Amino acid sequence: MFEALYVEKTSTGQSATLRQVSERDMPSGDVTVRVRWSDLNYKDALAVTGRGPVVRAWPMVPGIDCAGVVEQSSNPAFTPGQEVVLNGSGAGELHWGGFAQRVRVPADWLVPLPPGLSAYHAMALGTAGFTAMLCVQALEREGVRPASDPVLVTGATGGVGSIAVMVLATLGYQVVAVTGRMAEEPYLRALGAQDVLPRAHFETTSRPLEKARWAGAVDVVGGQVLAAVCASMRPAGVVAACGLAGGMDFPATVAPFILRGVTLVGIDSVTCSQAVRLAAWQRLAALIDPAKLDTLTLRVPLAEVPQAARDLLEGRSKGRIVVDIPQ
Repeated sequence: MFEALYVEKTSTGQSATLRQVSERDMPSGDVTVRVRWSDLNYKDALAVTGRGPVVRAWPMVPGIDCAGVVEQSSNPAFTPGQEVVLNGSGAGELHWGGFAQRVRVPADWLVPLPPGLSAYHAMALGTAGFTAMLCVQALEREGVRPASDPVLVTGATGGVGSIAVMVLATLGYQVVAVTGRMAEEPYLRALGAQDVLPRAHFETTSRPLEKARWAGAVDVVGGQVLAAVCASMRPAGVVAACGLAGGMDFPATVAPFILRGVTLVGIDSVTCSQAVRLAAWQRLAALIDPAKLDTLTLRVPLAEVPQAARDLLEGRSKGRIVVDIPQ
C-alpha cells in the first residue's frame, strides 16, 4: 500500500482525496519509481478540481510530473537506485501520475536526472520549465537571436512564463513580459525582464496588423492575446504558442502570416520523443540558476494540493509549485 491523491467520479462530479491505494491497482509499466517530488501545473489543477476535461480514465491519480528513484525495472535502460524524471506522456490523464508515493510507467516515458540538477529543482522546473525550453528552442530554430528585436512573453507570472523569462534573459535576449498583475513587475524584472506590459494591451480586439514590435514571442495565454501578439510581430517574427489560459479560440486573420511572414509554432510537451526530452532537460540543467529558481518556487505537501490547485486557477499564486511527497 502507498499514499496517493485519488480522483474519482461522484454523483455530483468528482472528488479528490488522499488515501492508501494498493500496488496491485497500479497500471502497467516496466519501471516502478519511488516518488520524492512532484509539482502542480495548470493541467494538474484542472484535473484535481474537475474544472477541465483532463482526466480521461477513472479513477485517476493526477500529477503529470514527478522525480524520484527507480525501485524496480524490467528494462535495461534503468536500474534500481537511479534518479529519474517523468513529465507528460499521458501521466495524470490516461495513466496514474505523480501525486503518489509510487508510480509505474513505461521506460520510454522517463529520462535520467541530468547531472547538476537535483530532483527538487527538476520539479521546480517540471513540465512548465520543459515547455518553456521547447519554446526557446523553437525560437532559436526559426532564427530568432539575442541580437534581434525584443522577445515577448505572455502569462509571465505563471510557471511557463516565469521560466521562459528567466531562460531567455540568461541567453541574452531583450525580454518584455506581459502580465495581468502589474503589482508583480518587480518579480518579473528580477527574473530578467527589461520591461513589463499590462495584459489589457493585448485583450482588446486587434486590427489585422498592429505596429511591428517583436522579433519573437512565447505565448501561454492563447485566445485574443495570441491574436494580438501575432498582429504585432515584426517581419519574419516567430511565435511559440504553448497554452490556452485565455481560451481555445484564435480570433486572428491571415494578415501577419502572408504580409509579414510571421511563423506560428505549436509546442507539444506531452508526446515528445525521449531524445527530445533528454536534450531539453540537459539544457535546462546547464542554464538554470538554482538560487534564482528558488525565488519563484513554493513548496506544498501532497495533502494541500487540492487547495493549491484552486489557488492556481483563481490567480492567487505565481511561479512554480513543488509538491513534497511523504516518504
